Amino acid sequence: MNVSSPAAREFTVADFDFALPEALIAQHPASERSASRLLDGTRPQPVDRIFRELPGLLKSGDLLVFNDTQVVKARLFGEKASGGKFEILIERVLLPHEALDGSGQEVVAHIRVSKKPQPGGLLHLAGGLKGGGFDAVFIGRWPDQQGQLFRLRLQGPAGETPYELMARHGHVPLPPYITHSDDADDERRYQTVFARVPGAVAAPTAALHFDESVLTALEARGVQRANVTLHVGAGTFAPMKTERIEEHVMHHERYAIPPQTIQAIADCRARDGRVVAVGTTTVRTLESWARSGETQGDTNIFITPGFQFRVIDVLVTNFHLPKSTLMMLVSAFAGYEPVMALYHHAVEQGYRFFSYGDAMLLERSAQIK
Repeated sequence: MNVSSPAAREFTVADFDFALPEALIAQHPASERSASRLLDGTRPQPVDRIFRELPGLLKSGDLLVFNDTQVVKARLFGEKASGGKFEILIERVLLPHEALDGSGQEVVAHIRVSKKPQPGGLLHLAGGLKGGGFDAVFIGRWPDQQGQLFRLRLQGPAGETPYELMARHGHVPLPPYITHSDDADDERRYQTVFARVPGAVAAPTAALHFDESVLTALEARGVQRANVTLHVGAGTFAPMKTERIEEHVMHHERYAIPPQTIQAIADCRARDGRVVAVGTTTVRTLESWARSGETQGDTNIFITPGFQFRVIDVLVTNFHLPKSTLMMLVSAFAGYEPVMALYHHAVEQGYRFFSYGDAMLLERSAQIK
């Protein structure tokens, strides 16, 4: 769903490129969550700060909206009956009504293997059911016969759900630009302190900077909190394969907004507070709801310059990949030229980029709301 309005100029994917030294791609998180850097882009000139200063930049009556999704250990390794090795990344656990047999044991996954198995083929994961792991039956492609993902039915010890099987046998699905294998520190730090609803294969990274001390300071300042849920998919890392932005096919992600969050937004508006989105996933969730009226479902909203924001006033976000859909989103929010200038400043000042990197604070550019 591309919901951009005509922009003042026509952009191509190349417009969102920038030179990024590889050394600035963070491989590990900061020593403390709130010790990461914060580039304040809400002033006439960029201001270099530390993330724990964020509460002082917000106002009493503002509403922070977090994504409370929980990253699952969705990366698994195994072998086919023939002995061939493979790797899967479980993109989502299908709800019982979405499964072909209504079992709740079906998942949709990416499969990395030299030769795809045939429907009905058995896959042995983490040693297979006989070796202390579990098995999976290959059903076919998803969402249709031309789909790029694959539907599997998991077969583990009686009563174990897909989430329990992943928790016991899986690995943290670190992004492709992080080169080390996952370890205990990743299990703790590639997860927000308020993660609640399992289902994401990538963290809502802007929220990784929040710790109890920052949350306490926000509460003391009178900043309110609310949650949405969007299960971040692997598509968030997928490169754009077309130079024409309008030809890009956006991935789908599952979201839900509780009634109390909708009420909190209404209350915020009534007291003239600002809605502060923590991360682009929160933006996509709330702006999807603003257009569809649906409080839960799938979204493939594609936000590019010219988009008219209806909910979000302020954004806390990490630094994104060059030529990515998320670069387009933040440019739509705060203005193309200001965002590109902030990115150049961040590179010059040695900010750390991507999932384990630093954050920035942006205000919505002037536009009709």
